[in-house]
Amino acid sequence: MMDDRQRKEIEAAAFRRLVEHLQERTDVQNIDLMETAGFCRNCVSGWYLEAADERGVPLSKDEARKIVYGMPYDAWKAKFQTKLS
Repeated sequence: MMDDRQRKEIEAAAFRRLVEHLQERTDVQNIDLMETAGFCRNCVSGWYLEAADERGVPLSKDEARKIVYGMPYDAWKAKFQTKLS
């Protein structure tokens, strides 16, 4: 059975892999994620920001988005976001 430290390490590793996957799959738009999974990159960055805030760690919305998107949000949108049809 895993202890609390191991659980947190595994959860952190799984989160890092999720973020890496979202950064690799730039072909998948946030609207597609929202429609099929009920969350998107912005949701993940919001959860990250909430977790930082709960722990008293100063972090801005833009900083949280940069962690999840792998680049500034505006740069990601300009490079990868497609027009809605």
